[in-house]
Amino acid sequence: MTDRDSDGPEMDAIRDALAQAAGDAGPADAADGETDGTFLVTHADDGSAVLRDAASGQVHTLSSNPGVAEGEAVEGVVAPDPPMNVSWQLVEVRERRQIAVEESEEPPTQHSLDLAADQPVGELTRTERAGTGEIHVISVPEDDTDQAVADVLDDAETSRTRAARLGVNRVEIRSAPGVVVVRYMP
Repeated sequence: MTDRDSDGPEMDAIRDALAQAAGDAGPADAADGETDGTFLVTHADDGSAVLRDAASGQVHTLSSNPGVAEGEAVEGVVAPDPPMNVSWQLVEVRERRQIAVEESEEPPTQHSLDLAADQPVGELTRTERAGTGEIHVISVPEDDTDQAVADVLDDAETSRTRAARLGVNRVEIRSAPGVVVVRYMP
C-alpha cells in the first residue's frame, strides 16, 4: 500500500483535480477497467512488457509482448486480463515512437545561459520551446557539470516519461560550466 492509497477518496479527488488543472492528468479509466493514454515501455522481452502511464505513473505489466520495445512511447489503450485482472493487454495502438535520450556537443543557447545566470545553483527553470516541446535549464556547481549531465543520462527513463507526456521524440542534453539544459524536442 502506498501513502496515496491510505489518504482516502477525498485526497485522491483533490490530487486528480490539481493534476487536471496543471494539465498532467490523463484520461480517466473507463468503467470496464480500460485505460486510454500515453505509455512508456520501461521493460520488454519476448514474453511480456511493462508500460508506465506517462500521466499517472501507474504501471501495467502486460501478459504478452505485442511487439513493443523498451524506450518507446505508445499511445493507446490497455485493458485488464480476465478473469483475475492482475495483468494487462495492449488492446489498441494509435501511435508508437522511439524516444532518444542523448548528449549533444552543441552548447546551450544564449537564452538558456541567460536563464541560468538569473537563478541560484540547484534551481531549475522550465520554458516552452518554440514550436513543440519544453526546455529545462538547471544551474549546477561548475565542478559538478559533467556529473549532472551523467545523472540526467543515467535517469533516461524519467526523461523519456516526460517526453512521452509532452508528445515529443527526442531528449537532448546540452551543457556549459555550471549549466545543464534538457531539451524535449520533436
